[in-house]
Amino acid sequence: MTMSGYEALRERAAWIELSDRGKIRVTGEDRARLLHAMTTNSVQDLPEGAGLYLFFLNEKGRILADAYLYNFGTDMLLDTEPETAAKVRDHLDRYIIADDATLLDESSTWASIGVEGPHSVEAAARIGLAIPEEKYHVIKWGSGFITRAASCSREGLRIFVPVSEKENLTNRLNGAEIPQVSAAEARAVRIENGIPRYGEEITERYLVQETQALHAIHFNKGCYLGQEIVERVRSRGQVHRLLAPIRLQTETAPDPGTKLNANGAVAGEIASAVYSPALKLVVGLAYIRTEALHQKPAMVLAGSEPPVPASIA
Repeated sequence: MTMSGYEALRERAAWIELSDRGKIRVTGEDRARLLHAMTTNSVQDLPEGAGLYLFFLNEKGRILADAYLYNFGTDMLLDTEPETAAKVRDHLDRYIIADDATLLDESSTWASIGVEGPHSVEAAARIGLAIPEEKYHVIKWGSGFITRAASCSREGLRIFVPVSEKENLTNRLNGAEIPQVSAAEARAVRIENGIPRYGEEITERYLVQETQALHAIHFNKGCYLGQEIVERVRSRGQVHRLLAPIRLQTETAPDPGTKLNANGAVAGEIASAVYSPALKLVVGLAYIRTEALHQKPAMVLAGSEPPVPASIA
């Protein structure tokens, strides 16, 4: 029996088209110093062949973008969401004053394909793909490279090849019965797994700690743009809402911004929601007030009639 892309991504492995993501190469002697001062994670001492997930913040500590960063020794590559590539490039360019650093937009040079799912590493190894041992590390593969990163599953690889080699790669994956998953199917699995995406659940509206994506932060790295706000929130413990997975006992996904009520008051706000065919209910990600997250009161979808029960997953 042939699995659908959705089923394969949930249960085995599937491939995802990611070629529209932004790729910005940073060269020059001051590349690490510049990126260290402009991002939330520790770039300065990042070893060659390693990578990081990080945020770019504005001076008010709001999240401008996220990115994966890969260190190739002689240069570094930023891998961003499609919508934020130009934003990240322009943001960095404004702060390059006396630095020996150059930004090269290689978004149209590289194709990128994700192979994700619980058994994605085994599936990739069977067809001869190189497997980095650690998360976000990179290995050269042919005329491209592979990193251990996933956008909608807890495990996965991201393969970068020249655009001219993309068809050969996807044919190889299809021939190995690793099916392609559509963007809509990938989004459903991502939200089932509680993994946020910049541009949907994470935006400029939010502070770092509210997203709970603390693997993007190095709290002892020293000064960077927005660091004062991050440290103030950390030291005072003033986090009033947190992003959390939820489940709704309905088949109709509510719009982003829909409120969740508990005991007659607003307890949270939905950031994203989708019907889960596997679970036969709606799953979502919502910013839940901290006290509600700890107390886990009975919640309902605001404005629903009859009331739709909601729970923190």
